[in-house]
Amino acid sequence: MGYDPVDIHRVDLDMKELQGYLEQARSVLGEDAYTKLTAALQTLAYLTDLVGDKDTTIHRLQQILFGASTEKISNVLENPTEAVASSGEKHADQGNKENKAKGHGRNGAQRYTGAQKVTVAHESLKPGDHCPLCLKGKVYVQKIPSYIVRLVGRSPIGATVYAMESLRCNLCLEVFTAAPPEGVGPEKYDPTAGAMIALLKYGSGFPFNRLERLQGNLGIPLPASTQWGIVLEIFQVIYPAYTELIRQAAQGEVLYNDDTTMRILALMGKNAQKLLAESHDSSKLNSERTGIFTSGIVSTREGREIALFFTGRKYAGENLADVLRQRASDLGPPIQMCDGLLSRNLPKEFAVILSNCTAHARRGFVDVATRFPDECRYVLETLRDVYKNDALAKKNGMLPEERLAFHKAQSGPLMESLKNWLDEQIAEKKVEPNSGLGEAISYMKNHWTKLVLFLHVAGAPLDNTICERALKKAILHRKGSLFYKTQKGADVGDLFMSLIYTCERCRADPFDYLVELQKHATELTQSPGAWMPWNYRETLEGSRASPNS
Repeated sequence: MGYDPVDIHRVDLDMKELQGYLEQARSVLGEDAYTKLTAALQTLAYLTDLVGDKDTTIHRLQQILFGASTEKISNVLENPTEAVASSGEKHADQGNKENKAKGHGRNGAQRYTGAQKVTVAHESLKPGDHCPLCLKGKVYVQKIPSYIVRLVGRSPIGATVYAMESLRCNLCLEVFTAAPPEGVGPEKYDPTAGAMIALLKYGSGFPFNRLERLQGNLGIPLPASTQWGIVLEIFQVIYPAYTELIRQAAQGEVLYNDDTTMRILALMGKNAQKLLAESHDSSKLNSERTGIFTSGIVSTREGREIALFFTGRKYAGENLADVLRQRASDLGPPIQMCDGLLSRNLPKEFAVILSNCTAHARRGFVDVATRFPDECRYVLETLRDVYKNDALAKKNGMLPEERLAFHKAQSGPLMESLKNWLDEQIAEKKVEPNSGLGEAISYMKNHWTKLVLFLHVAGAPLDNTICERALKKAILHRKGSLFYKTQKGADVGDLFMSLIYTCERCRADPFDYLVELQKHATELTQSPGAWMPWNYRETLEGSRASPNS
């Protein structure tokens, strides 16, 4: 369908006016349509600002609208064949195919750790019987049985209705009701139900209303309001585990932090300032700040990762400062990894050993690689070799001091050559400072000391990928549910995301963990340190082995 240019004329859009029209039509549209149109209007405003920004390129706008593709060198540069051949990636790719890691095909029966196990005895033979074929030998049990895996569909939240028979005397009219089965109490919702709701909502981005529809279709009603009531009750019961997780994260050797945008309806619109003033934490917040964020903080110590999420008006640096207030006084300053937006990421009240993200610096060259292929190829291939060295250090299980020495020897000359090249481009005016390449070079030069901290401090990481990966939990929730309704809802989400993602990083079962925390709420309150994702199973086994348990 075409348009006559004569009929097209400019219309200036006032976002407040459009929002007003939307409010007027709210009762007609319904809440679901109103929410989606509000999100579309906010997206329009955001894109309008981007288009008006002189620093926004068409390439960057395409990435925002359609998502960024992989940033591998072979996909970034205009002539991938030449790039691969010159860098040796072609041979590396062939080697990867030949040495492909196992576990990418069909799942064996042993992978179904959560499945119900049923042992089926042979219908006519038992160990020690004579072989029915040769009649001389005897049969014995093999170590590995034959398996059949059968998957069945069930409602995420199942239900059992117990119909207890009732008898009434026809003379005295007394009613006698059968006792419920052992283990069946008056509570309607089992701890497993709440754990599954929380895991679906905050671990898999499955909104309450979507689960309500699914449950209704399967004949087991579970209203969204009931789901919220269940997770809120669990939140209050297992809160000590969250506070202990924060305390232990504060003792980390390396802390990664970053932000992503979030929506809390109670902090948006006309009542935002009023609600903010009434907040119990209002003294610590900037009353003029309108942005709402989810901060991700990942703390690592001795190979263990702890993930924390905080949603509200605070920046990542302010939330990190709150965590570091619980750091033991005898510990030195931790290494902090973040991107170059230091005004938001730094915990201003605390000393840290600051390291900046190499991936962010690299992305500046990725964005302009199609316009400056030769220059960007040199930068990207140099950083590729540095990352290969880091991967080799991890593969060989090097200790922090060993890794530092290895990087100094192998990556140090590479980074020194890169620094000289960056200086040369600016000093000899080979690059226009205001061009995309010039800005990428300037960013890397300005943050150089923090970008190469891994060459000077043992344990310093290369990038902030760990935190960005963690924030995908919050982004998944934002895509599925669009927003939190209140600050309390955001606090509940932060707790469950922190516990669930920490379980995933510790290879613990988050469903089992949430169930056991509910069952042992008293013990959790008394000794929260014994009920962390990485040690709760040991605590359970110890309590079962104790004669007083």
